[in-house]
Amino acid sequence: MAAKPNQDEAFVTEITKQSIDFSKWYLDVVRKAELADYSPVKGFMVIRPYGYAIWEQIQQQLDQRFKATGHVNAYFPLLIPESLLLKEAQHVEGFAPQVAYVTHGGGEELEEKLVIRPTSETIFGVMYQKWIQSWRDLPVLINQWANVVRWEKVTRPFLRTTEFLWQEGHTAHETAEEAQEETLKILAIYKEFCENVLAMPVVDGQKSDSEKFAGASKTYSIEALMGDGRALQAGTSHNLGQNFAKAFEIQFQGRDKTLQHAWTTSWGVSTRLIGGVIMTHGDDSGLILPPAVAPYQVVIVPIPRGTWKETVLPKCEEIAAQLKAAGIRVKLDADESQTPGWKFSEYEMRGVPLRLEIGPKDIEKSSVFAARRDTRVKASIPMEGLTDAITALLADIQKSLLERARTFREEHTSNADSYDALKAAMEGRPGFVIAPWCEEAQCEADIKAETQATIRNIPFGYEQAPDKPCIKCGKPAKVSAWFAKAY
Repeated sequence: MAAKPNQDEAFVTEITKQSIDFSKWYLDVVRKAELADYSPVKGFMVIRPYGYAIWEQIQQQLDQRFKATGHVNAYFPLLIPESLLLKEAQHVEGFAPQVAYVTHGGGEELEEKLVIRPTSETIFGVMYQKWIQSWRDLPVLINQWANVVRWEKVTRPFLRTTEFLWQEGHTAHETAEEAQEETLKILAIYKEFCENVLAMPVVDGQKSDSEKFAGASKTYSIEALMGDGRALQAGTSHNLGQNFAKAFEIQFQGRDKTLQHAWTTSWGVSTRLIGGVIMTHGDDSGLILPPAVAPYQVVIVPIPRGTWKETVLPKCEEIAAQLKAAGIRVKLDADESQTPGWKFSEYEMRGVPLRLEIGPKDIEKSSVFAARRDTRVKASIPMEGLTDAITALLADIQKSLLERARTFREEHTSNADSYDALKAAMEGRPGFVIAPWCEEAQCEADIKAETQATIRNIPFGYEQAPDKPCIKCGKPAKVSAWFAKAY
């Protein structure tokens, strides 16, 4: 494939440059690529068809992974009696500021307020208490695809909205070891999915106690680095221990005939992943979508010259059919109301991984003209063997996007051995800063107050004492923590 780089080309000129205002750039991309729009209720977004198509790809491919590991889907109610939420003290304290209530129904005031679920541990707990009687009933491995409401004060489409879509898995186990194995298994699924489907490298590890989920014994997360040097918590997996089982009396007769409490977990990722994809890969021209998650991976644009409807269009339709038969998601845009130049700009902004241009001269040469979205490299490809060539190109784009994002993360990850160095690193677009920490909450809180940086997690392999003093207090450090400013 003879390639010609066109690095200076940028059809889209209406989007704010990342270097000028990254936040404005993000909102421009969400709006202009028609991913989402604002609704009449503050903090609630309308996910438009193109944005929802990305979510469908995320949903379908994650769902396959869950089912392959024995999980099944169910659906639990949106409304939860307030008394259930109050049963688990830590849980209600953690979510109290974000809870939305229903107080009236059918024109009458309700006897008990109902909570619009911020998460579903409580309602799952009530049902598991009914369903689990014996060790033979375990494990219970249930996931649900749902919406939740958390009353946020500051919102941004996909990244933090009052209502969002997600999946939440809730499992119950016979032993502590099985629950821990489940927690880490799901975290590994999340990491593999983010890297192989979203081309978004993540750091997996354990959250600090102050950052863990309300009511959990341990919380693990995957953390990604966005294009502005801020971190994004892309997914979490919680080992709940027996906390919820004791609060909701989830008990079973064990193998030794004694009455025991179950060990439970919960885990989830949300539409926030779409925001992560935008900020990991996008550029000043708009979206760049990894092929594995793109609503359409290839767009075919006929060049309307001469008798193109009799010559070019049939060949475009034939190629589109061949690619679809090979499992490639294709859009053929033969709309005569827009020029090819407008279409090039539009599909570049929408992040379509590969554009094929086919005109009369290409028909004569029995070739197509291909343009990659990630590098803007253009090349002529013979029509013979085209499906295989396109399949290979898409695979290379997917791989290249992950490598590029991983290189960016490596270039924006540094070490700090003094508090002054940490503070200096947090200026501008810092990325991840690795620093020794004593594991005391006060030091963590002070660092957050003074630098706006939080401990994203302690990655696996960084749990050992680094033989250095804590970055803040000078006491012996126990772990190497990864700090960052975050969304």
